[in-house]
Amino acid sequence: MVIFNIAYTAPINPAGAAPVLSQPQVWAGLERKVRRAQEFVPVIKSCDVVSEKQTAKGLVVVRDVQFTFAGPKGDVTPIREVCTHFAPCRIDFEQENGSFVSNIVSKGPDGELLMTYSFVWIDESLQEGSPEVEKVENEHWQRAKMAVEGSINTIRRLVKDSVLQ
Repeated sequence: MVIFNIAYTAPINPAGAAPVLSQPQVWAGLERKVRRAQEFVPVIKSCDVVSEKQTAKGLVVVRDVQFTFAGPKGDVTPIREVCTHFAPCRIDFEQENGSFVSNIVSKGPDGELLMTYSFVWIDESLQEGSPEVEKVENEHWQRAKMAVEGSINTIRRLVKDSVLQ
């Protein structure tokens, strides 16, 4: 078993980006992403909501997602995730094997909006020290970048198309 700890941050409104996104718009996009993950993250093939309930922490949505690549068990079996919303800045996604993702909207020193995805990926199919580990870690870095930038671009498109207000 190998554990990968990776985080990637990107500006939400880099120079020239239009329309400029507000924090409420980004939050609405992240809420949509919980239910329609495949719209936001190209490596997610499908997303089915199993249940949702309001708790003292916030809204908790349980979903099954299927990735386009082999998951932590080395196959493409759908993965159950518990998605806990901490409005208006964070959603945590916890998988049954302990893998954990946080989607975070924050502000930089000049008030600029930033999006960070932090990942704890547990891969039960790999052995520490095997030649495959470095390759898989590089793939995870690429997926992290793609997930953050893809989510920002999708939210921007949904705002342009008046799907999100």
